[in-house]
Amino acid sequence: MLRLALLSTAQINDEIIGGAAESELVSIVGAASRDPARAEAYATEHGFERWWGSYEDLLADSQVDAVYVALPNVMHVEWSIRALEAGKHVLCEKPMGRDPDAVARAFDVAERAGLVLMEAFMYRHHPQIKRARELLDEGAIGEIRIVRAAFSSTLAKPDDVRWKPELGGGALLDVGCYCVSGLRLFAGEPESVFGEQTLTPSGVDVRFAGTARFAGGVLGHFACGLDTAPSQGLDAVGSEGSLLLSHPFTADVEAIEVRREETEVERIEIEHANRYRLQLENFARAVSGEEPPLLGRDDAVAQARVLDALLRSAESGAPTSLQ
Repeated sequence: MLRLALLSTAQINDEIIGGAAESELVSIVGAASRDPARAEAYATEHGFERWWGSYEDLLADSQVDAVYVALPNVMHVEWSIRALEAGKHVLCEKPMGRDPDAVARAFDVAERAGLVLMEAFMYRHHPQIKRARELLDEGAIGEIRIVRAAFSSTLAKPDDVRWKPELGGGALLDVGCYCVSGLRLFAGEPESVFGEQTLTPSGVDVRFAGTARFAGGVLGHFACGLDTAPSQGLDAVGSEGSLLLSHPFTADVEAIEVRREETEVERIEIEHANRYRLQLENFARAVSGEEPPLLGRDDAVAQARVLDALLRSAESGAPTSLQ
């Protein structure tokens, strides 16, 4: 089994722990915190065999094969590189970063060391996403003309790091990055983007909306927020119909709706699957050389490039070209 350690005690770890509990390929062996008491209490709470009172101590442990990095966004690239330089494979929580050059440097380190680095967009591993992409490739709705995405929720934790711009907080980098990933999955890489944001007094984007132009005149748009009622969706409108996933990112509903006529709706039910387990198992198989990581260098660098362009557009008030 792949011996995976948690580089932080973030809440998202609960999902990773749950996914690993269902897998025969991955074992969570412990967690690190900068507060030794916190690390020990966390390990005891979760029944881990070890804990580390610093991130450096974790990286120095030869009994760890890989780490899951779930630190604040601005620390993702730095600690991914440090883990890789320590000889650990890395599963890095999304977004890996908004600087495509920095993300590329992390992959350079991984490739030189012969290690696996993967961005943790867990939704991409769910069967409904794979089936949706197959349906589009099969021409189920004709030629794609418009793609749309949404993901919003209420973040009612005033001290949460996602409210802090200096730590890479904000709606776009938290929930909006899923929207960007979904649009790219359906329509490819955008040629240009335009972003609009609503800022809090501290300067973090609490709401963000964006548009994108893709090859062939395909248009896309998305909206996300941290102070709204929960909402999500991902759909494509084509020349002969439309395809909708009502819960693409959380998979609370595992189904795809394909509408070809005004009154003709085909609902495709998808078998239940734990997307975190599937993500971990793809990562483990990539480490063992059995299959490539679903999300590698090209996807991570392209994702960072689009996020950066959107933020620059919102700051400048002008469209940003990615050509």
